Amino acid sequence: MITPALLDTLARLLSLPREQCTVEFKSNLADKDEIGQYLSALANAAALEGHERAWLLWGVADGSHAVTGTSFDPLGAKVGGNQSLVMWLQQMTQPRADFQFHEVAHPQGRVVMLEIHPARSAPVAFQQVRYIRVDSHKTRLGEHPDKEARLWARLGVKEDWSGVVVPEATLDDLDPEALAAARQRFAEYRLRSEPDADRHEAIRAETEGWSDETLLNKARITKQGRITRAALLLLGRDEAAHFLSPADAKISWIPRDASNATLTSQHFGPPFLLATEKAFARVRNLTLDHMPDGTLFPTPVPRYDSWVMREALHNAVAHQDYALGGKINLVEHPDRLVLSNLGQFIPESVEWMLEHQSPPEHYRNQWLIDGMIRLRMIDQAGSGIRRMFTTQRQRLFPLPDYLFDTTPQGLPRVELTLQGQVLDVNFARALMARSDLNLGQVLLLDRVQKGRSLAPDQARALRELGLIEGRAPRHFISAKVAEVAGQKARYIHNRGLDDGYYQRLVVDYLRRYGHATRSDLDALLLAKLPDVLSPTQKANKVKNLLQAMRLAGLVHRHGPRGQGDWRLGTGPESAV
Repeated sequence: MITPALLDTLARLLSLPREQCTVEFKSNLADKDEIGQYLSALANAAALEGHERAWLLWGVADGSHAVTGTSFDPLGAKVGGNQSLVMWLQQMTQPRADFQFHEVAHPQGRVVMLEIHPARSAPVAFQQVRYIRVDSHKTRLGEHPDKEARLWARLGVKEDWSGVVVPEATLDDLDPEALAAARQRFAEYRLRSEPDADRHEAIRAETEGWSDETLLNKARITKQGRITRAALLLLGRDEAAHFLSPADAKISWIPRDASNATLTSQHFGPPFLLATEKAFARVRNLTLDHMPDGTLFPTPVPRYDSWVMREALHNAVAHQDYALGGKINLVEHPDRLVLSNLGQFIPESVEWMLEHQSPPEHYRNQWLIDGMIRLRMIDQAGSGIRRMFTTQRQRLFPLPDYLFDTTPQGLPRVELTLQGQVLDVNFARALMARSDLNLGQVLLLDRVQKGRSLAPDQARALRELGLIEGRAPRHFISAKVAEVAGQKARYIHNRGLDDGYYQRLVVDYLRRYGHATRSDLDALLLAKLPDVLSPTQKANKVKNLLQAMRLAGLVHRHGPRGQGDWRLGTGPESAV
């Protein structure tokens, strides 16, 4: 509905002397990826500048701001066949962008207005990349750390929840067993940074002689003897959890069967220094018996690497947004572990973390993270994710899968899946043999093995290395890799055979039975088509094959379309 306010807004935007960081003019932009990038950039720019809205306009000349009209139809545009552009943009942005398209019949031509609300809880990312506007240019937010820091501050991420002092809490609210474990772990932390082995006994004795207050101050868990929320999370008695309300400080272990039915559950509250080990012990980390021969893979091997599992669980504790009130879930399926915590994933993306090998400029629970590092619960900030990926690669297991989505209540959520089964052994060995592949390339190949889609630039990079073939969204391992990995038969099956083979099958069938319905031919051909094709693509392949055979005189259709049957043609070409 076109309202007077919308018309006034259009008039105001057209009167601007030039584009602004929250206003962009286009004529007929239709590239879905670029629209998504602008959506991210403008939403973040609006939040950074404190504007109520940002706008992307179609049908307006960039320089003169004259209305030229546009043929762009946002509500009718489709992505990947049947999915609407609007729904796709919502799914590709995290957290979900808040926007609305408007169409205005201007006297000089049709104008489409994309109204974009500013980012709220976290910078908006498109396909896991955050963008920003610098003047009238769209760029990655990570390339401007000053703007990124100011944006997080604008979004209210100023006070570290975990570092807040709880005045009512005292040292008596901390668990004695957890305190003893913290003392031992902090001593180990100190020893790791001390190269002089002769001083090790002195360091142990000194740490053992400290009072509890001195120990916690030096470990940066308390503040001048005052109990912080981080201290209660890591070392607090279970009955002291009420100090953290409304945060639900729990780790829930939930085993499920093959049908996804919950078998039982167990919940672990503070102290998390001990609770994570108790939750870890509940996981049925079975030993896999059927391992390949050779030195590349240990035999036998546990389903889950202990370090990777602990790091994943400790990361969930460290990065949970406790202000949102949810708990941490450790869901155990027969073939995988799924860990989830509430909160926006703060780094730009997992790929960014793997590439830069450094922590982001900002963390949600910095005080908690510092304490966990000193208690040796997590590695130095920023290194844990990369080590998890590297460890899984060395074990020849699937790489960790991260999913960033929202709960039914609209709260941001991070989910990590650890597969408990081995990748195709030959393919894994091929990866190990390709020492020239970096971890980012291995991550992309891992997605191909799992049947996941690739972005166009990702597919192009792997194709240039001769690693994949096929068409989006179903790529498969190339002949070059298949030969190394002993997957030649699978490669041929993925690639498919030439059309002459399928034509001979049809002709042989018609010679034997005289005629065939489309259902008969589907039963004959669909199972023999490549696995990388979707059911719709397979159906289209059969339709196109029959059409080509009809035009060549090989076959003809007898009866009305959709109800008739197919018979051999009468031309010489039917002698295939």
